Amino acid sequence: MIDIMKAAQKAEGSLIRNYDSAGDLPDAATTTERIAYLSNSRTLRFNNGTWDNPLLGAAAAASSYTYQGSVSGYVMGGGPTLAQNVIEKYSFSSDGNATDVGDLVTTGRYLAGVSSSTFGYRLGGWPAAATTREKFPFATDTNATDAGDLATANSYLASQSYSTHGYSSAGLTTGSVAKDEIEKFSFAGEETSTDVGNLTVSRYSSAGQSSPDNGYTSGGINPSPAVLNTIDKFPFSTDANATDVGDMTLTRLYASGQNSDTYGYNSGGRTEGGGVTNVIDKYPFSSDGNATDVGDLTGTNNSYLMGGSSSTVSGYKAGGYPTTNNEIEKFPFATDANATDVGDLTAGKYSVASAQV
Repeated sequence: MIDIMKAAQKAEGSLIRNYDSAGDLPDAATTTERIAYLSNSRTLRFNNGTWDNPLLGAAAAASSYTYQGSVSGYVMGGGPTLAQNVIEKYSFSSDGNATDVGDLVTTGRYLAGVSSSTFGYRLGGWPAAATTREKFPFATDTNATDAGDLATANSYLASQSYSTHGYSSAGLTTGSVAKDEIEKFSFAGEETSTDVGNLTVSRYSSAGQSSPDNGYTSGGINPSPAVLNTIDKFPFSTDANATDVGDMTLTRLYASGQNSDTYGYNSGGRTEGGGVTNVIDKYPFSSDGNATDVGDLTGTNNSYLMGGSSSTVSGYKAGGYPTTNNEIEKFPFATDANATDVGDLTAGKYSVASAQV
């Protein structure tokens, strides 16, 4: 309550603004607002440079962070032919088509995306294994801005999201060298990413998942044509190397990654020998172990090089290859079931980055 009173004094008599969810809050670092009310959770947020819960403190706000969104999924960049710069979004609350809401600063494909509570980020990409890092706000539909650099140029990378930091892992550097580095950057600033650990094996074209406590890197390839089924895990609480904690149901690369708050999911992908799979499998966050087959995407003609997003209730895949595709599909977290087609992107594309709020 003392924090609330202090915030009220800083607000100089202005009213507390109401927002539907944390994803609608303005950027804490630049706004003059000091108190906000979130109608979906019936909680207050106090601006300490980040939007903290004034009754529970910053630590509680961080621990309550979840990677999943409740409002929208986003798709950035991608192919075919020349890379694109379009940012588009689709609703989690109702099935429907995506809309064009802005542009990246630079075009890119074979890139990755992470999500803070207020911004979506594009990481790396091809051509030239970029060090690019860009961000765009969830609160308004607008273009991305430059937000710093990765530590090394990287494409075909996986990504993970935590409350305070974004992570990238694996990937392909300039000169087509597979990476085992894990990098992280702070959502609070725009400093260059730092190398904080290593995967158990160098790889690229892996899928990424995020639990409340750990990042996961699944599958991938290195050296070609050795396709992997390895699931690596690394902690968010400390900078450390990853450990091998299980296997996917099959070896694959180019899968899309999704997660509930209790399971990581891999959907689709290309198998060793060049085949295409539409399998969805999942593995638990509560204990280390192998994945189990829980369903299928709608087909194999668009089942790799897809974007993967997660709401609180469903996993989503968007676009795909080898037949360049615009389909948005979703599958439930509550039950093991096949995916259904729920909408279309603005155009067929693949090798996109994804985010959610």
